[in-house]
Amino acid sequence: MQVPVMAELFAKQETPDILFWVGCAGSFDQRAQKITQAFTIILEKAGIKYAILGKEEACTGDPARRAGNEFLFQMMAYQNIQTLNNYGIKKIVTACPHCFNTLKNEYPVLGGNYEVIHHASFLQQLIDEGKVKMKESGSFKGKKITYHDSCYLGRANNIYEAPRKVLEALDGELVEMKHCRSKGLCCGAGGAQMFKEEEKGTVRVNLERTDEALGTGATVIASACPFCNTMLTDGVKNKEKEDTVLVLDVAELVARSLAE
Repeated sequence: MQVPVMAELFAKQETPDILFWVGCAGSFDQRAQKITQAFTIILEKAGIKYAILGKEEACTGDPARRAGNEFLFQMMAYQNIQTLNNYGIKKIVTACPHCFNTLKNEYPVLGGNYEVIHHASFLQQLIDEGKVKMKESGSFKGKKITYHDSCYLGRANNIYEAPRKVLEALDGELVEMKHCRSKGLCCGAGGAQMFKEEEKGTVRVNLERTDEALGTGATVIASACPFCNTMLTDGVKNKEKEDTVLVLDVAELVARSLAE
């Protein structure tokens, strides 16, 4: 894929409408790379002028801060802020709620002030503005879809409607889990749990959440976070349901349903 890099645009004295912040998962995790690709396909189809930082993008520092290493977090944050400010970045879109929360709520104190949008909200805007159109009889028409609220998107930033509005545009049947919206259940990866062994308990959080998702009878579990996607995919595999139940990011669902 020919993805524009900020340094190249800057050399031509061009500025993109948005900077797409890819994040560590979207860059390095094989599964999450597909979400990144799906989102860039949508951006190109919608005619959005965008760029990524490429090799200049470093981790936002979210896992370091959640795990208690404040020094490392601030070092990473200052490095990123310097890069972003040097390019005069104003608007950032990211497909990761962890990056979104950190860039939006934790960078301003350190001198990084940007308009930060999560890709679910951005996709909703594009659909509302008519820049993204879906096929009349898309691949998800009439299918039961359940949406898993990411903690950092939902409870931390109160974004509940945007991803659901995007899913409604697919003409599927949206079915809610017992724990949804502000009462949503964590996938088990947040707060740096992704990188450590869980404490003793009776059941893994991601398995409990997957049970709830499968209980809705949905054939598609939609998420808007690469971490949630990993945990739910593992849960579906654990139940040996990967042949009948898809775990997809909202961007992947939209990319598969785009009108020609």
